[in-house]
Amino acid sequence: MRRVLPHALVGLLALSACGFADQDDPADEARGLNSMAALPLHAYLPDPASDGAKAVSRARWTLGKKCMVELGFAGFAALDTRSLDSTYPVRQGTLTGDDDMPGDNTPYGITDPALAAEHGYHNREPDTSAQPQEWPADQYTALTGGFEPGDSHRTHGHRIPEGGCLGRATRKIYGPAPKAVKVDGVQLSGSYSLALELWHDSRDRASKDPAWKKADRAWAACMKKKGFSYSDPDKASLDTDWFGHKEPTDKEKKTAAADARCKLDTGYVPAVHALEARAQESLIRGHKRDLEAQRAAERRAIRNARTINSQAK
Repeated sequence: MRRVLPHALVGLLALSACGFADQDDPADEARGLNSMAALPLHAYLPDPASDGAKAVSRARWTLGKKCMVELGFAGFAALDTRSLDSTYPVRQGTLTGDDDMPGDNTPYGITDPALAAEHGYHNREPDTSAQPQEWPADQYTALTGGFEPGDSHRTHGHRIPEGGCLGRATRKIYGPAPKAVKVDGVQLSGSYSLALELWHDSRDRASKDPAWKKADRAWAACMKKKGFSYSDPDKASLDTDWFGHKEPTDKEKKTAAADARCKLDTGYVPAVHALEARAQESLIRGHKRDLEAQRAAERRAIRNARTINSQAK
């Protein structure tokens, strides 16, 4: 299956804007274009590292703490929410890492042959915008409204609100949530959900263009000469042989290095980037009003969050 979006949407949102590299060198050109920030829809995605995003996170935990006390978790009254600003809750005992998962946070995969020869396809940068925080099962369900079979939807005689205390806090900050959408099987709702849906659609549209398929064929022919049989870069980077181990095998390193070299030698990244950028620009024009409305909703939420935070001091 073609990778429609890079792994982990949290990583996508964390990427900051960067300038385009000197395009006289194919490697520099590929590096500059192989970035989420180099695509038009990036402008409609919030930056989790921004002051506004941090204010929203702090307000969510401030309201969530109050809600948890109301639900009967008296110990939350003494909780220092400042330590939770850059965390997201996970159920105790289910926290798992993805160190054994190949991938990275770029739209077109590995383009540095030297890096590929060292790390193979295991090039994912750690997400520093938010870290998982484990909570006991009863607190986790109350915080998130995430239930497993057998979990009660009530706690201490109170019904857990939809989406848990943090979900209720989010509605307080943002207002009613926009219609949820599914992107790569993940259900999303929020001020950025439309932009992510359009990103998914733009990749799907661009990858069906004959020019994209031509780029795939040129890359595949280059790989064939090097002894590797893959029809497109995603087939190579998502080969099941690379999964299940933290350290890349020699085979993975050699495959990834050839992949990166063939992307540079065939001009793969500039070719497919141009198609995807064009598809995104077209979708932005068709959804400009809705995108701007969601951007305005994000700004209102930040103002609401700052008011909540100031009142909590």
